[in-house]
Amino acid sequence: MTAPLTPSRVLVRHDPVGEPAPLVLDSPHSGIDYPADFRCIVPLSVLRMAEDTHIDDVFSAGPSQGATLIAALFPRSYIDVNREALDIDADLLEGPWPEPLKPGEKTRLGMGLIRRLAQPDIAVYDRKLSIAEVQARIDRYYMPYHAELKAALDRAYQRFGGVWHLNCHSMGSQGSAMTPDGTKRRPDFVLGDRDGTTCGAAFTETVYRWLKGRGHRVTINDPYKGVELVRRYSDPARRRHSLQIEINRALYMDEETRAPNRGYAALKAEMSALIAHLAGWTRAALHPYA
Repeated sequence: MTAPLTPSRVLVRHDPVGEPAPLVLDSPHSGIDYPADFRCIVPLSVLRMAEDTHIDDVFSAGPSQGATLIAALFPRSYIDVNREALDIDADLLEGPWPEPLKPGEKTRLGMGLIRRLAQPDIAVYDRKLSIAEVQARIDRYYMPYHAELKAALDRAYQRFGGVWHLNCHSMGSQGSAMTPDGTKRRPDFVLGDRDGTTCGAAFTETVYRWLKGRGHRVTINDPYKGVELVRRYSDPARRRHSLQIEINRALYMDEETRAPNRGYAALKAEMSALIAHLAGWTRAALHPYA
């Protein structure tokens, strides 16, 4: 079933249809509902370059294969749930935050919890943001998304005694001054397990070999290692495994118009097959713990 469990325009959750698997998918950056109170100065066409457009649909076969699928409806440029809640640029704020901030490398690059830059040298705002409006974004969007994902992972874990989480993203075919790889051309897929800390090696290796077996160029932790959503909800020693997957957008869409390209149907079919494979693999992986 489909169950939007939080206020409208926040997220949607699709529950498993048929035999459930200990597999949870989430698409945190595919949202395209831009809140009316955004009040930014960047054209929508520029803002949309930050979207993982269509990724929620690319992985939409998840529930039919037994996986839970959660997708954000709001855009990452408004607030990014794949950041720590205190990863905020103090220079964006009109006053002091009520507790010490923890700005990291993403904030330095202009891509923290609240984006400072839409693209290199293109500011998102021509104003300071009030403490109240940033806190409202956290309360209305960030916290509900994290609560829903955590609940889905906990339900699967309680039912099966283990859970595998695939954090789903897309990436531009080429980097920029705001990305760790500069302007290099990207592979087809990048898998991120934060240098082996967020999931067992078997999970990463299974996805890597499956993609390589279909002729794709795949890297691990280069240039993307995974950020908050795989870090926060993983504990491999307790059979809680989280892996980030990044898909090169040129495989499935026109990067300027955001429209699906000729490869869209084939890419979606491949991801549907990958999900089916992982659903079976995760069920089998539980047997040693039964």
